[in-house]
Amino acid sequence: MRSVVVKIGTSSITDAHGGVAADVMAAIANDVVAARTEGWSVIVVTSGAITAGWASVGAGRPRPHDAATLQAVSAVGQPLLMQAWRDAFAPAKVAVGQVLLSPLDFSHRSQYLHARGTLGALGALDVVAIVNENDAVADEEIRYGDNDRLAALVANLVGASHVVLLTDTDGLLTADPRLDASATLIEEVTSFDEELVRSAGQSRSGVGSGGMASKLAAARMATWSGVTAVIAPAHAPHALARVLANEAGFGTTFVARADRLSARKSWIAFAVHSRGSLQINEGARRALVDQGRSLLRVGVTQVRGDFVEGDAVEVRGPDGVILAKGLVRVSSDGVDDGDEIVIHRDDLVLLVASE
Repeated sequence: MRSVVVKIGTSSITDAHGGVAADVMAAIANDVVAARTEGWSVIVVTSGAITAGWASVGAGRPRPHDAATLQAVSAVGQPLLMQAWRDAFAPAKVAVGQVLLSPLDFSHRSQYLHARGTLGALGALDVVAIVNENDAVADEEIRYGDNDRLAALVANLVGASHVVLLTDTDGLLTADPRLDASATLIEEVTSFDEELVRSAGQSRSGVGSGGMASKLAAARMATWSGVTAVIAPAHAPHALARVLANEAGFGTTFVARADRLSARKSWIAFAVHSRGSLQINEGARRALVDQGRSLLRVGVTQVRGDFVEGDAVEVRGPDGVILAKGLVRVSSDGVDDGDEIVIHRDDLVLLVASE
């Protein structure tokens, strides 16, 4: 069965007062139901809990910014959000199930597999999983901060073919339309470069935590994992259906890489939080990038961070640019006198193309 993860942003499913936009959610639910009848397995990643919660308890006051209050507000908003999704799917008699995930569910391999099993079981029960970050208890230092990245991680987790990011813009534009009236839609992206990243602005709505930059990061994660990513307008009629039909000129499609990472290497590259970094010399860079070798102790020139055996670290080239990520076989204190192999090639993911 084909599988798609569809993410809807805060500004798209909340109204001007911060309450849930029932009409938008109903339209998305109708599209999800239609996609399921055409053989798609669909998981919904939703934002909006904090905004909905503050609309309920804020009494018109300015939205708070401190983490503790925001986490408490999300606890108020999450059940309101889930009830709205239940109502949206009720006319089609489709059940929904709440799945709250935190970074730790992806960082630890056992939790990662457990989350996959839960989502698979919901699908087997013909239940639409409604996924959100567990904002009420997430560690502020390592939380996602937006659900674009979460959607890409979930797509990789379940082996989806597509991740669709529904937002309040037509897609990725050549420039910020607030600053450049001549900005036009970029219909297809096959690679990521600095110019592409510069074209992404900040969150336009002010109520979400994402923005086009976070969507680009999520799209990069997805495509490296062999998942096609699409940024499309949430308020367009039958947005999900049009994306899945590959309608020309609708949204921006990010083409999946042909040489996709394995599920485990995708997990290392994008799901595991980095605990430090290793800078390497030119000889080690050539061994990793050109020859597919393991990282040896002799090639490490600088160690940053505090990590232990099994932690993920970034590998930086002589110029300081990140070129790989991997699971270390030694602690930060033992790099100089520990195992000859610091990161085995089976635990190493290149984040640059070989020469």
